[in-house]
Amino acid sequence: MTPCVLDSSTALAWVLPSESSSESDALLDRVADAGAAVPGLWALETANTLLMAERRGRITVAERQEALSTLADLPIQVDPHTAGQAWTQTLTLAATHTLTVYDASYLELAIRLNLPLASLDQALRRAAGSCGVGLI
Repeated sequence: MTPCVLDSSTALAWVLPSESSSESDALLDRVADAGAAVPGLWALETANTLLMAERRGRITVAERQEALSTLADLPIQVDPHTAGQAWTQTLTLAATHTLTVYDASYLELAIRLNLPLASLDQALRRAAGSCGVGLI
């Protein structure tokens, strides 16, 4: 199987209560087998979302720690070049497709690595489609 670029919305669906689906479970199996690439902000974005879920009472501290452990065990490669693209290609993609720079970093990485993108974000999916990036 081909690896993919994984955004935080998709990864969080695996670990947040009531957000998983048969499609997200199948993607989890795919990532466990083939791996995934993520931009440098992925860990920060994912950790922040889990912390906010904890603060809002959606999950406990133990569930947050378990979620992070689950994600850490996956063969996910963090891209070391995300910041170097931020003021050029990533910003251009964000401006062109009306995305946040954060979301555009996933698209930039998918384009640069020529990998499909796994995202639940509809605006990001539309932008990827218009750039010819495959979607999962």
